[in-house]
Amino acid sequence: MALSSSSNYNGIVSCNGVHLPAGQPLLTADNRGFRYGDGLFETMFVQEGRIRLAEYHFDRLLSGMAFLDFEIPSSFAEKLTKEIRAVCEANGLSGAVAARVRLVIFRGESSFSGPPDRFPNYIIQSWPLSAVHEPVEGGLAIGIFPDGRKACDRLSNLKSNNYLLYILAAHYAKKQGLDDCLVLNSQNRVVDSSIASLFYIRQGQFYTPPLSEGVVAGVMRRHLLDALPRAGYIVHEQPVTPEDLLTADEIFLTNALKGISPVRSLLGKAYTDRLAAAVYERLVKVL
Repeated sequence: MALSSSSNYNGIVSCNGVHLPAGQPLLTADNRGFRYGDGLFETMFVQEGRIRLAEYHFDRLLSGMAFLDFEIPSSFAEKLTKEIRAVCEANGLSGAVAARVRLVIFRGESSFSGPPDRFPNYIIQSWPLSAVHEPVEGGLAIGIFPDGRKACDRLSNLKSNNYLLYILAAHYAKKQGLDDCLVLNSQNRVVDSSIASLFYIRQGQFYTPPLSEGVVAGVMRRHLLDALPRAGYIVHEQPVTPEDLLTADEIFLTNALKGISPVRSLLGKAYTDRLAAAVYERLVKVL
């Protein structure tokens, strides 16, 4: 089975530390990661060998691995960091050109009923980014995905390879001519979007759903929850309903690659981006 990279990408990938041409077969049909989504992934912004928010990425990854009962090798984060840099260098991305790196941790081969292999296999891919990801000009037009709900449990906080709900939400957004879609939980409250965490602003104060609502533990979300109060802003972690968003002054989405993406419209309502743009300049662009 071939690992799909990109139809026009002929770079190098790392599979358990071995560098191979992209597109070379890497998995068998019995692989648990392929069969059941048994694993985790991280998408990272890398420039000049530096992983942005690396501490948060690896904290989320190692915590998720422990929850899924993977064996965690000694100094695993350090090993992966070196390998990420090596893959970027092999693909000519070790200089000032920014890179998108995707790290996947997955289980090996075993039956569904048998004891799972605890050894963490990994694949690292890297792609060039044409420029540092600035917020989308004019902001995003987003909707709400109607055909699925997310559970509110610890599993929901993982960046899991079982990503079907978010894939469907992204597909729905494209069919509707939207930039992204929000996902709801089992209580019909807003969780996050197909690729990002959610914040909204009302009367100068910031709001975001807590992890207990089923939110993926986003690294840029975590950075802002730490940085916004230190910068003098008031931040609330509390459940968010679609009605809350329709009375908001601003909405923005956050992820590791784009930082902050202001929303220009949701369900027919238009939003400004005055504070979101200021926060991007002050707390994200400088990272």
